[in-house]
Amino acid sequence: MTQNGPISLWNALIASSNGFNSYISSAEACVARSDLIESSTLGERGEELRGRSVVVMTTDQLSTALTLIELDGIARRIVICPNEARLDYLPYVIDATGADAIVSDRTSLGANFSHIQHFMPCPNAVVPRNYARNSQHRTEWITFTSGTMGRPKLVVHTLSSLIGAIKWGEVTQEKTVWGTLYDIRRFGGLQVFFRAALSDASLVLSSPSESAASYLARAGLLGVTHISGTPSQWRRALMSGSAHLIAPKYVRLSGEIADQAILNHLRQVYPHAQIVHAFGSSEAGTVFEVKDGIAGFPASLIGQVMSVEMKVENQTLHVRSSRTASCYLGKDAPALRGADGFVDTGDMIDLREGRYHFVGRRDGRINVGGLKVHPEEIEAVINRHPEVQMSLVRAKKNPVTGAVVVADVVLSSPPKPGSGSERAFHSDILQFCRQSLPPHKVPALIRFVSSLALAESGKMMRRLS
Repeated sequence: MTQNGPISLWNALIASSNGFNSYISSAEACVARSDLIESSTLGERGEELRGRSVVVMTTDQLSTALTLIELDGIARRIVICPNEARLDYLPYVIDATGADAIVSDRTSLGANFSHIQHFMPCPNAVVPRNYARNSQHRTEWITFTSGTMGRPKLVVHTLSSLIGAIKWGEVTQEKTVWGTLYDIRRFGGLQVFFRAALSDASLVLSSPSESAASYLARAGLLGVTHISGTPSQWRRALMSGSAHLIAPKYVRLSGEIADQAILNHLRQVYPHAQIVHAFGSSEAGTVFEVKDGIAGFPASLIGQVMSVEMKVENQTLHVRSSRTASCYLGKDAPALRGADGFVDTGDMIDLREGRYHFVGRRDGRINVGGLKVHPEEIEAVINRHPEVQMSLVRAKKNPVTGAVVVADVVLSSPPKPGSGSERAFHSDILQFCRQSLPPHKVPALIRFVSSLALAESGKMMRRLS
């Protein structure tokens, strides 16, 4: 251990073990924390990966978790591929990261990587370890950006930068069971994985084939006390009818803007839980968390708060801290930080009555006749309507203005198409928007839909139609 954090996750498991019989589980399997300390997921082959750059490409989150614990401190570099990572990106990833090993539970990667020296299957179970588990490397961690605008960027972190916002090694008096709707191969889910690993907490993972309702039912049976997800995942969970199956003490939101509607809804469903929304990104790391149940964050946080510095330039949040990533990897990769060391998050904010509110991504604005519109800002208004469960605002091409605003809306009780109630809801939501938004931001078209698609990242899928 050091002042900046544990040497490796494996060391953290040993240091934080309090005898709670903790575990990591998925829908298919469960592994005890004590077995993670004494055994191995790669068996005698783990030694082959010492000092290597290893791509971890699994379909199962439990396999990912076991491999990360195994390799941290052993591998020179760990490259965490999201579950939806396209195989045609793999040659680029291997070249950019200098990978010479792959750990995967896939039967085929669709290409011949003859230059990869080691290809290892990764089960979601542990076996006896046949090599000395001593940590010699400060392993680099490579995560992916979301890649919503094309090929994802590869972001370089260390364990210390990734866990900079997490208190580790503290002795807890109560058993904690973490759950996550967020995939641990994404930044927000990875933070939950670390929070469990750096304390004597259990972790309940979801599975690709599992619905939100099924996961919540299993999380409830296992006594989840702390649980995290994106706002969109939480909206879907609350719509599933299974939200009452868990009784958490702590609910966390990250990855998207947490508007007041979702914060209020979670408070209503979980009145005894602490509701926290956090801001962070693959590049900026974890920046801050807000615990007062109000959307946005206090303007007093701008400047230096603890170990994080923030400033606003051109209405965009910039961050500098020891938690930020060091660089992007890859040929012709752009600079991750500015000359002053700040990371431009690309997240635009608006100051209102002493509080900053996130209004959307700079690269996600809709151009309506030369006027810029943030879809998230309109969604926040629509979502306040008492009959709305969730909404998605997007652009529709228009020959006159270039684009107009279109809203897809999921109602609590879907009306019959063409019915009087559908027309009434349509009129009511439009009036709701007109009271809070300028004319160019009011949707030109509202469609009622039964559901909205989420990306593998747990975030809303946005597109131009």
